[in-house]
Amino acid sequence: MSWTGSASPRRWLSIPVLAALLAFGASFGAHADPQAQRVWQLLDYIAVDYAGAVRDGQVLSDIEYAEMKEFSGTVAERIAQLPAHPARDELASRATALRAAVDAKASPADVERQARALADALLQAYPMPRAPSKVPDLSGAAALYQQDCAVCHGATGAGDGPGGAALDPPPMDFTDAVRARQRSVFALQQVIEQGLAGTGMASYAHLPESDRWALAFYVGQIAFPPAGAARGEALWRQRADVRAAIPDLTALVQVLPGGVAGLDQAQADDLAAYLRRNPGVVAAAGAGAGGATDNAKTIALGRTRLQEGMAAYAAGDTATARDRFLSAYLDGFEPVEPVLAARDKALLAEVESAMIALRAKAAAGAGVAEVRSRVDAAQALYDRAAIALEAQGEGAGATTAFVGSLTILLREGLEALLLVIAMVAFLRKADRTDAMPYVHAGWIGALLAGGATWLVATRLVEVSGASRELTEGFAALVAAAVLVSVGIWMHGKSQADAWQRYVKAQMSHALSRGSAWFMFMLAFLIVYREAFETVLFYVALWSQGNHAAVLGGAATAVLALAAIAWLMLRFSRRLPFGKFFSISAMLMAVLAVVLAGKGVAALQEAGWLSLTLVKAPRIELLGMYPTLQGLLAQVVVLVVLVAGFAWNGRAARVRAA
Repeated sequence: MSWTGSASPRRWLSIPVLAALLAFGASFGAHADPQAQRVWQLLDYIAVDYAGAVRDGQVLSDIEYAEMKEFSGTVAERIAQLPAHPARDELASRATALRAAVDAKASPADVERQARALADALLQAYPMPRAPSKVPDLSGAAALYQQDCAVCHGATGAGDGPGGAALDPPPMDFTDAVRARQRSVFALQQVIEQGLAGTGMASYAHLPESDRWALAFYVGQIAFPPAGAARGEALWRQRADVRAAIPDLTALVQVLPGGVAGLDQAQADDLAAYLRRNPGVVAAAGAGAGGATDNAKTIALGRTRLQEGMAAYAAGDTATARDRFLSAYLDGFEPVEPVLAARDKALLAEVESAMIALRAKAAAGAGVAEVRSRVDAAQALYDRAAIALEAQGEGAGATTAFVGSLTILLREGLEALLLVIAMVAFLRKADRTDAMPYVHAGWIGALLAGGATWLVATRLVEVSGASRELTEGFAALVAAAVLVSVGIWMHGKSQADAWQRYVKAQMSHALSRGSAWFMFMLAFLIVYREAFETVLFYVALWSQGNHAAVLGGAATAVLALAAIAWLMLRFSRRLPFGKFFSISAMLMAVLAVVLAGKGVAALQEAGWLSLTLVKAPRIELLGMYPTLQGLLAQVVVLVVLVAGFAWNGRAARVRAA
């Protein structure tokens, strides 16, 4: 291994594909884009090694400065080639600014800040696995290093191996503490996996993942002598704040030595010496923590992201500030939403509103004082949420779990149930029970996809906040579009004579072809969206314990939904055709407006859509949120529905005349 150390209604034929995408929407971002990985790697090299190329506006090394210019240019080019994403243009703009800073021989601090901020934003838009799937076994790491790396990097890691003598740039000196403090284990692993173009460092992706991570931990500890590990162990055991700052393997592999608040450089070096030799102690601490502790860590991360965002905003780096504020919600609050919803629904709404307002002010370029006041308000709400979550962990236990499980399933299930029952009732009234299997296949398939989501969320990958919001948002918008057409169609058949003509002329033909599949898709979309959200809520509740209470609440909700379904079907049989279609059309219309608002809100929370605050009430039941974009989407849907209903009325009058 040679690692350089210088600067671095018709038939929906696509329904099976759509179903698969939605069923595994939770894993969006679980597999990294290789191009994005290489860009991140180059940004890390620029952040670390630019200081060796330029100081006080003067070039220290022509070779290294030329490499910095090459790498910054490559970053800009490769970002432009990344797969389409709403954030790609912003990333390209920031890459251009970074390239200009390098060309202008800007200060190392400014270039490092820009490079790291761009790297973080890149990870937000193009996620990649940031931690090993299990604790690396370091027992064979030294032998692996001697076998694959020592020939270039030297037996002690000083970059003086015989194979590296002719390399330009030379192999990295892993004993250089100054450089080691600037490079995370994750960064080291990325170079091992991807290699580095333009240098002698080749990709070692052929090694098993466990070996790549073991090597990263090994070379990352060389600059921090074993003598400091004992002091680092004492520090780890004695300082609860240090353990909270590095709660799991993901945090460990990303933290920079010296990046833990409250530690001086000597203490940070000692901590790195210990943890990079003993990553298992971090994993053990995380595994031994209870649900309440995990909640506290999540809220603590949210507070940190708010502080980082405020610091970036005050420094004029609005792009980084927006990224941090978004992360404060998606990574530092949304994971605890299900538990908090069962404990204090009003507080949950307050936090969501406060974070929307904060992001809107930052996006609008509000004054620093105004944004700071919003951050302070959000911090206070996070403190209240932490207290509420801690109280739940200590007390109410089984009762809270039962009530939360019951209300979550009732709330999410009722919306889907209304639509499915309307479809079943429609087919019964039309005497077309032969099409019933399509509807049943749709909602049963959605429940199976929800089960697959449970597996994904608990066994295979961690479902990020952004992935959850994107899946919910897109499913809601697609379903809203479908409901608009179904609602207008049902309204047009609300008159008895229109229905009779339709039955005689088209019903048999339509349902035997595309309409049956259309019903399958509609049932799948609606039910899966609710199942997806319900699964993630239940994953969070399950992690808190009280499993019997959670199951009891779910069973009670299922019985209640079954009773509601029976009553609805019984009532629908007694309605005449015209009244049934009028009621069904209005139900479809209301659901379409609600889902349009919820879909836009979900995409805004994921950072995919901009948001502009307006003075309007927040009514979650109706999908109303105080943002211009969400309300406009609902107005557009409403206008289309009103126009469609008006057209139906006019057509009926013409026929009557």
